[in-house]
Amino acid sequence: MSYTKKPIKSRAVSKVRFCVVPEQELESVCLVGSFNNWDESAMPMKKQKDGSFVTEIELPMGEKHLFRYLGDGEVWFNDGNAEGYEPCGFSGESNCVIWV
Repeated sequence: MSYTKKPIKSRAVSKVRFCVVPEQELESVCLVGSFNNWDESAMPMKKQKDGSFVTEIELPMGEKHLFRYLGDGEVWFNDGNAEGYEPCGFSGESNCVIWV
């Protein structure tokens, strides 16, 4: 799991590419976070031939964003390369943090 950030200074946003290689076989993965009001279906990721999932989004620069991944509509998991983690209040789980 990883993500890359590419600043677009003319618009004060950064293009962020998220790439996930799930530990188990999944048919679908969605990126869910503070940037999409935690909508579990708003940002489906595209499955690649190698079994990974990718998506690109633009996020405002100078802000902290929280996120998690949702596999097959029921399996929540975090990005092991997140810049940090914050408690989310559900069964001791945590959200990933990305600073843009």
